[in-house]
Amino acid sequence: MSTPRSRPLALVTGASSGIGTAYAERLARDGYDVVLVARRRERLEVLAQRLRVAAGAQAEVLTADLADAGGLARVETRVAGDPPVTLLVNNAGFGGYRPFVEVEPKVIDALIDIHIRTVARLNRAALPGMVHRGSGGVINVASLLALSGALPPNPLPHRAVYAGAKAFMLTFTQVLAGELAGTGVKVQVCLPGVVATEFHTVQGMDMSKRPRMTAEDLVAGSLASWARGEIICIPALEDASLMDRSVAAQTEVARTAAFSPALASRYRSGG
Repeated sequence: MSTPRSRPLALVTGASSGIGTAYAERLARDGYDVVLVARRRERLEVLAQRLRVAAGAQAEVLTADLADAGGLARVETRVAGDPPVTLLVNNAGFGGYRPFVEVEPKVIDALIDIHIRTVARLNRAALPGMVHRGSGGVINVASLLALSGALPPNPLPHRAVYAGAKAFMLTFTQVLAGELAGTGVKVQVCLPGVVATEFHTVQGMDMSKRPRMTAEDLVAGSLASWARGEIICIPALEDASLMDRSVAAQTEVARTAAFSPALASRYRSGG
């Protein structure tokens, strides 16, 4: 049996800094209790105490390394457990930016663990209960680099695995939205650009001279998008029709070519 509570419950991964902290702070102010997930317990405890005092929120600390099978399993258990999670925010991540031929295999594994395996598994842990209850949802924090495959690595970073993993999150969330239509459960994928957090600093990148969105504005955009029922949120994109046209074009390509038995003329001998 779920313990009755007056406030909905949000679980935020990567809550010890940056975007994750901003989600936790904003959700607590908006009336949520929170479960804070990250590796750095000391930071989580400080944040939890601040949210208890400033927002009157119940704040639970769950220390876990999501690249570790045991850590992921503990968070899955909490996501699927009682009291039920109303909103899951999959925010944990790191860049691992290097030319692909130089990336260490263990870094490739960690990128896949955090951005693909963890996202899929925590969605799987959360969604059945939400569908049963007919409410709730998931925000998957990806990156605009999910759309950057055709762009060169300068001035963008070398990012083959990271960008590929974020592209997974984009498509994964879009497909989930179709599966969940009519259930009362929502999903969103948020695509930030460059944000003023320690994300780049810990990789030795000096972004201080580049224009950057604040984490607080990013979260404000994500939650406003959530209220509007949008599946894809790009907080810095003024002309939303750009993404609408991109999605429409991709959909048309898939519909046109998926079940065509004929080879395109340009690929035929002599074409």
